[in-house]
Amino acid sequence: MVSKKFSKQDAISVLKKVIDPEIGLDIYNLELIYGVNVSGDSVNIKMTLTSPTCPYGPMILREVKEKLQKKGFKNPTVDVVFEPAWKPSDKVKMLLGLQ
Repeated sequence: MVSKKFSKQDAISVLKKVIDPEIGLDIYNLELIYGVNVSGDSVNIKMTLTSPTCPYGPMILREVKEKLQKKGFKNPTVDVVFEPAWKPSDKVKMLLGLQ
């Protein structure tokens, strides 16, 4: 069986469907995604959370993996990092109505 070849954009389209329930914006536009590495049907996501104590962190990570698998990615991995710490950019502040 030939494995499907995915693009980085395929993964990003999935990440845009994962909503941070506390903020109400998707994790991609919140700029929580630091890296997307796609190789064939495998994907590794490097991301952060709005804070290390984010109560929705486990749920968000589970949803990222489940949605990537549903798209067809095999065994997606997610590396959570807190360096650099997340800080909303001017774009994110605008999306949140803070500017």
